[in-house]
Amino acid sequence: MPHVGAPVSRREVLRLAAGGVALSGFARLAYGATPDSPVVRTNAGAVRGFVDDGIRVFRGIRYGADTAPRRFRPPLAPRPWDGVVDALDYGASCPQSREDVVSEDCLFLNVWTPGVDDGRKRPVMFYIHGGAYSSGSGSSPWYDGRALARRGDVVVVTVNHRLNAFGYLYLQRFADERYADSGNCGQLDLVLALKWVRDNIAAFGGDPDRVLAFGQSGGGAKVATMMAMPAAAGLFQRAASMSGQQVTASGPGNATERTLAYLDAVGVAPSDIGTLATLPADRLVAGLSARDPVLPYGSVYFGPVLDMRSLRRHPFYPDAAPQSAGIPMILGNTHDETRAFLRGEEYEDLTWDELPDLLIPNMRVDIRPEFVVAEYRRLFPSLSPTQVFFKATTAARSWRSAIIEAEERAKQGGDNTYVYQLDFGSPEEPEMGAPHTFDIPLVFGTLGAPRTITGTGPEARAVSAMMSDAFIRFARDGVPGSDAMPAWKPYTLPNRETMVIDLPPRMENDPRGAERRLFATVPYVQPGT
Repeated sequence: MPHVGAPVSRREVLRLAAGGVALSGFARLAYGATPDSPVVRTNAGAVRGFVDDGIRVFRGIRYGADTAPRRFRPPLAPRPWDGVVDALDYGASCPQSREDVVSEDCLFLNVWTPGVDDGRKRPVMFYIHGGAYSSGSGSSPWYDGRALARRGDVVVVTVNHRLNAFGYLYLQRFADERYADSGNCGQLDLVLALKWVRDNIAAFGGDPDRVLAFGQSGGGAKVATMMAMPAAAGLFQRAASMSGQQVTASGPGNATERTLAYLDAVGVAPSDIGTLATLPADRLVAGLSARDPVLPYGSVYFGPVLDMRSLRRHPFYPDAAPQSAGIPMILGNTHDETRAFLRGEEYEDLTWDELPDLLIPNMRVDIRPEFVVAEYRRLFPSLSPTQVFFKATTAARSWRSAIIEAEERAKQGGDNTYVYQLDFGSPEEPEMGAPHTFDIPLVFGTLGAPRTITGTGPEARAVSAMMSDAFIRFARDGVPGSDAMPAWKPYTLPNRETMVIDLPPRMENDPRGAERRLFATVPYVQPGT
């Protein structure tokens, strides 16, 4: 193998991946408790998992009590139980419209580990799902931890927590002290899950002093938010955000306006907040479709709130939270983020005349669209109007916040921030390039999971191998890297060192620098805040 830092050719990357990522298979045999099923005792009681291709798997471990009796209030640890509880099936997700099995009793996590009670101290990779702050689940086949656990001898944890109104409805200005933390209950759930890891992961073969908190999209934003939460201090030692940043939280004024819009949608007067605690959960879910009173697009936004209790400062404004300056961090984005969610005929086969009006609502920054179009035509004269649309919306909407976070981290001078840009595009849908979510199965090695567009060919396997290895090494040592990559240098100013992940991968200073400078001419406002 080449030594770290040596130039790596495309052929060498493919060779290193030969036999590389063990693709997860998703058609399972029936399983259940057997005499050799692993049993682990947690601080609340014993749980029984199962063995899947050599990996010990525990699904649906309770880390918190049922939240229904304490709706909109901070979570509690579970009551201890007697005997052994089966951990064979995923737990329920928070009530929402996108998952089938939902319940307010949703504080469950899942563990994949090569060994239990064996005295080993493996790095822990604690993953938080995306779906903004409103939807999603830690039970997706994309997040199956078997391949990562096997490849890196690590412990993988995924988690469910409260979302949307159940986790982030801001009632501090309407209700009594019991609901003072309501705007950040979903974040407090994650803190409780990390405390469970601290207290129990050693029995699952993990090291509580080497915990990587990482997530994609909304999951990455939740990680960024926890980096500014005093309650989360010391619970994780590395952090990674994949296409998910949180520069600022929602201010209490905007959060209040959203609460009023939501209350109107569910038919509850601000003077009758107590009624919310007893409404059927499906009625609360129905209210999520209320129009947002702050943003000119979409349904009502829920996310972390600057409540001066759980969250006393913005995560990356006016600077990076000092409490997390010593935590190494990966910040990554995909080259074609907006191709994942700006879908439909209205975004294809555009003309130059149509482009400016379509850019206005989709760049999410206030800049003259005709000027943007002219600059892109000057910088990239071969691009079509449709290509300019996706390139500009990605740079302005999805990439800008990552730059801000990387810059603020670099200003702290710790040389412990690592940035990547995923350029490798979909072999199955080449027109999509590398869209939002494309890096998830590449990191997890779940290339064969339903609805992925990575394919399972040798090139996808090679990129997956290097990304899996980079995250595993980061979890283990605090510095990302792979034998298939050149040495991954920290992000500094003014160099802006970035790992461009492609075949072959390369370190590059300030990729897309012209686009960065273009959008730096106008202020950035975190969508939703």
